[in-house]
Amino acid sequence: MAIVFDEALKTGNELIDTQHQELIARVNKLTEGCKPGTEKTVAANTLGFLLDYTNKHFADEEKLQEDNQYPLLDAHKAQHAAFVKQVEELEEMLVEEEGPSEAFVEAVKKNVVDWLLNHICVWDKQVAQFVKA
Repeated sequence: MAIVFDEALKTGNELIDTQHQELIARVNKLTEGCKPGTEKTVAANTLGFLLDYTNKHFADEEKLQEDNQYPLLDAHKAQHAAFVKQVEELEEMLVEEEGPSEAFVEAVKKNVVDWLLNHICVWDKQVAQFVKA
C-alpha cells in the first residue's frame, strides 16, 4: 500500500512538506520491501534508514515549533517519541523473526503508515496553521 503525497497531505510549510515527501518515499520503500517471505536484511536496513530520517525530520519540526513558541510542543514531542518507540519495537520484532511475517507487515501498516497519515493530517497541519497565523 503506497502512500501518495497529494494536496490532502500538504501543510503549507515548504520545509515540512518537502520532508514529508521524503519520509513518505521511505515509508513506501519500507512497505514494498517488507512483504512476507522477503529477506530480513532488506526490511532491517529500510527500517534503520527510515528511523534516521525520521529523527532528522522530527528535530526540524520541533525546532520550528520552538522558534514559533507553539503551545502544544510538548504534546507534539510525545507523539514523535511514541512513533520512534514503535519503529524500534518493529526492529525488535524483525530481529526475532526469520523475515517479514504477515504480523510484521500489519504492524508496519498500523504503526508506520496509518500513524504517519494521521500525524500529518492532524498534528502537523495544526502546527503549520499556527506558524502561518
